[in-house]
Amino acid sequence: MRFGRQLCGDLGQASTREWLVPDGLGGYAMGTVGGLRTRRYHGLLVVATAPPGGRMLGLAALDPTVMIGDARTPLGVHEWHDGTIDPVGHVQLAYFELEDGLPRWRWQLGDVILERELATIHGRAAVVVTHKLIAAPGAVRLELSALATWRNVHGERFAGDAKLASQPDGFVFEDAYRVAGPGWSPAGDWYLGVRYREEAARGLSDREDLLHAGTFAAELKTGDTLTVAAWAGDLSERPPHGAVGAARARSRALVAGAHDAVDATLLLAADQFLVAGPTVVAGYPWFGDWSRDTMISYEGLLLETGRFELGRELLLRQAATLSEGMLANTADTGTLEYNTADGTLWFLHAVGRHVDRTGDLDLAAEVIDGLLGVVDAHLHGTRYGIAVDPADGLLRQGADGLALTWMDARVNGVPVTQRAGKAVEINALWINGLATVAGLLERLGRDPTRVREAERHARGSFAGAFRSGERCADLVGDPTLRPNQLLAVSLPHAPLRDPAVVSACAPLLTSIGLRSLDPADPAYRGRHRGSSAERDSAYHEGTVWPWLIGPYAEASMRVGLPTEGLLDGIEAHLCEWGLGSVSETADGDPPHAASGCPFQAWSVAEVLRARRAIQAQS
Repeated sequence: MRFGRQLCGDLGQASTREWLVPDGLGGYAMGTVGGLRTRRYHGLLVVATAPPGGRMLGLAALDPTVMIGDARTPLGVHEWHDGTIDPVGHVQLAYFELEDGLPRWRWQLGDVILERELATIHGRAAVVVTHKLIAAPGAVRLELSALATWRNVHGERFAGDAKLASQPDGFVFEDAYRVAGPGWSPAGDWYLGVRYREEAARGLSDREDLLHAGTFAAELKTGDTLTVAAWAGDLSERPPHGAVGAARARSRALVAGAHDAVDATLLLAADQFLVAGPTVVAGYPWFGDWSRDTMISYEGLLLETGRFELGRELLLRQAATLSEGMLANTADTGTLEYNTADGTLWFLHAVGRHVDRTGDLDLAAEVIDGLLGVVDAHLHGTRYGIAVDPADGLLRQGADGLALTWMDARVNGVPVTQRAGKAVEINALWINGLATVAGLLERLGRDPTRVREAERHARGSFAGAFRSGERCADLVGDPTLRPNQLLAVSLPHAPLRDPAVVSACAPLLTSIGLRSLDPADPAYRGRHRGSSAERDSAYHEGTVWPWLIGPYAEASMRVGLPTEGLLDGIEAHLCEWGLGSVSETADGDPPHAASGCPFQAWSVAEVLRARRAIQAQS
């Protein structure tokens, strides 16, 4: 993936294409093609202090300045509170490229060419940034100005007291992280009024101050390098200089079995979300560990990538959170929360897919009693009104002030799409889950009768409860056209096999995913922009979700509908926003500009899974 001078020199384009290099713990380095930090989340060292959460921004930037004779050319890029861009180093970029998932910048100033590469250390909160003089007629002096902070990634920090301890080769900031390299000269002045345009667009605080800790410098001749490392944890153990080469070798090993270049890109993208725990980061830069996202992503991220042992460990870890028949949804807040009607049912699905794919009946035996506990809790009732209606065997859910399905946005504490009652995808997942548990019982030589009876009851009621003309109602009694009905066809043990249900979703289909609401509906919102309240109001009221292309593709294949060209738009999207990845959301209205997280786990997982399924079918 390479972008030349025309794009790199245009901040309107270069600042909307972002790169990401995670560290395998939940931390990362992240920025834009042009070098402008447009989000408060951008920086070279973001540390997960409570992996995968508790993220803190440390080293924000290393601004290069090249000195050729008496001429100084700064290559950094910053936007200030009044909108001024200074310096404007992006105009000197010959190109930016993403290779093996790692960014590379090349600046050209006449006959002087300078290259920057960076890599994180997998499994460690560390980044190594290398500058190499590719060509020059003589010696060139390079200076790197270190801009530092230490604050939560969701906030900001302003000029004031800071614990900056200068070292012979760099500095330690707030006793939290260290930065080291050659030719160190300390400073300590503040850069005031740095502006983040993406935060402004999201209606959030858009400015802060950064501490200029000092400068690293070296005289370089052609072929020489200047390397700076930044790391947290054990501050006495400096990362190795060969981090970039090691990271490239790791990436190439990950894609050794890729089907083609797009498959390789998606495999690298999938790896970004798998972190120590093991668990899944739902999305970068602001999401943490959400089990609903993990379970929806499971098949694509772990089974399609062949990480069976890691997946087994993850499933056992998740099973340990079961309480009253419910899976904990998120630990982002530091505590386990039980607040979904579907996360647990997706867990049943993930276990079933794992056993089907691997034949791991030992895993099935370890978790089967927990799965039966899920079934019993749902049959008899658990939190938030989640219980089977004995009259038809279908699952209902809902509680005041809560939205328990994946359409869970709230504004001022009020659900936008509460969907209380009997929701179509919840009941498709319930039937699929019952069939999964019954099948596992049979394979383990145990009696499935009670579970099969519950499955038959719900399955027999499903069509009568949900069919509304040629499609399914979103809720019993609510015929709103939404994409949730696709799960009634796409799941392995789906209750329906009807092409009309899939075809009915055509008004929702876009080149990058499916809209969450029919554009003809009066409640439709075509733009996912503005303040937090405005964005949340549109989140599930028309906004496009790329992950839904997975159920759409699977459902289409099951009923014999064509899938040719279905993923072409998403494949093109891989180089449009979060580079090499798939966004969380996009506007419902054309041209469907991306929104939400630039790097989203379930989007990548479902595109990878769907693409491979389509290729296998053809």
